[in-house]
This record gives sequence, structure tokens and C-alpha cells, in this order.
Amino acid sequence: MRSGVRLASGPGFVVHAVTCVDDHRGWSPVEVGSAHQLVLPRRGRFRRMADGRGALVDRAMAYLSLPGQEERFAHPAGGDVCTVLRLSPRLWEVLAGDRGRPARSTVYVDARLDLAHRRLLAATRSGDPAYELTEALLPLLAASLSRVAPPPAAGGGSRGPGRTAGAVVDAAREAIASDHEAAGGLMTLAELLSVSPYRLSRAFTSELGVSLTHYRNRVRVGRALDRLEAGEQSLARLAADLGFADQAHLTRTIRRHAGHTPAALRRLLGHAGVRPDTPPEAGSA
Repeated sequence: MRSGVRLASGPGFVVHAVTCVDDHRGWSPVEVGSAHQLVLPRRGRFRRMADGRGALVDRAMAYLSLPGQEERFAHPAGGDVCTVLRLSPRLWEVLAGDRGRPARSTVYVDARLDLAHRRLLAATRSGDPAYELTEALLPLLAASLSRVAPPPAAGGGSRGPGRTAGAVVDAAREAIASDHEAAGGLMTLAELLSVSPYRLSRAFTSELGVSLTHYRNRVRVGRALDRLEAGEQSLARLAADLGFADQAHLTRTIRRHAGHTPAALRRLLGHAGVRPDTPPEAGSA
């Protein structure tokens, strides 16, 4: 018996935690895959049969499940818990490019991939699916695809190859600074710039030494400081105007970047106080 909990969702993907309590040595009936999924065990182990090949799946071995693929499972060691990343056909096309069908479906999980998995789980709690969660997803998927599928054909899967990383970063920064509609999410920003999402993400790290998510939040924190300095009274209104999930998300981000809460910053900037939109004893500001 399996049960799933939806941890988070972003543009073209959903992250689930799936718990299985089966305990049997024999193979299950055939299951036919309905979507592109990456399955990463977090606890326990089991066996999977796909494409005529059986494999032990545990924390050191994940697998890719494809639409139409026939799978069978056995659980001789008891139950397990897995992270399941379900991708839309469009996102799969964007990330996989012209790789074609993977040569195999099992993915060796080394310590770096394990860390990427753990960072993704942490990002599901960030409240920022369009940037922080998406940016945590990209290296995990890119590393997994590189281990099961051939590289994209020449000219495919890597849009805009003629531009340098610096040019890509400048174009992205311009879109963020001008509040372009496409800058509301990493995927839509990459599409606007005609580059792959992974290339866009890596360009910021290589050029600026910070992630795209960090840079975008830095811009939003600057705008928040402008508003607080001008006497903004409502943190809920400020959070909504700047695209944060809620007031608590705004507060966490400002504290991470500036080292102070919005209320403390407003006092430092010469104002007596700021009105949180919760009672003082329960306020998150």
C-alpha cells in the first residue's frame, strides 16, 4: 500500500513524498508509467523491474520512470519512503532537449546528488517555488539526466549558445530590474532569454558568485528597504506588492539579506515602528 504527500509544486513539476508499507518478495502486477518521474529513496530499499532489467533501489540508487514504461516492484525488506519528482511533458522537453530516450533508467546517487536531493527537500519549505525551489531542482535533474541519457545532439537543448555567461546575466538582470512579467519565475525568464534554465542558473553563480534566487531576492530586499524608509506601514501589503508568498516569507528574506527584521530596519532608517498585520504577541516581523 502506498500513500503520498504533496510537498510543493513549481512551474511544470510537483514534489511528493511517497511512503510504501508493502512487504512481499514476489513481483507486483505490471504498472505502466504515466509521466516523467525521478524517484529518489530516502529510507528503506526495494527492487524494481523495468525494460527487462531488475535493480535494487535504495539511497544510493534512484530511477527515472517514463510514460508508457512497464514496471514491477518487490519489497522483500519491508517499507520505504521516496521523494518523487513528477515533470510535465513541456518541462521534460526543456530539460532533456534532444537527448532521446535514456539508455537506462537507474541513476547512481553519489554524495553530491544526495546533497542536491536534501537541498531540494529544504527548498520545498522556502515558500518560493518560482525561483528557490526551481533552482534547487535544476542541478538535481541535470545531474540525473547526465547519468542515464546521452548528451543533447549538436545544436539541440542549448538555446542561445552564442552568448557569453556575462551577456546572459546582464539580460536577466535587466529583466528583473524592469520588473518584466517573465522575471516572475526562473523558467519563464529563461524562455524570455532563449537559454536553458540550467544555463541561466549556472551563469549567475559563475559570474556573480551568488545564485539567481539570491540575486533576485537582493533586488526585492532593496525595494523593500526603499518602502520601509519611505514609511510603509503594512508588511502584508509590502509582501504582496513585491511578490513574496506572505509576510513571514518577506521577513525571513529580509533578515537573511540585511541581518534585521523589517521592524528593526524601519527603526534604523528613522521611523518609530512598523505595523505587522498580526497581533504584536504573534507577529512575525
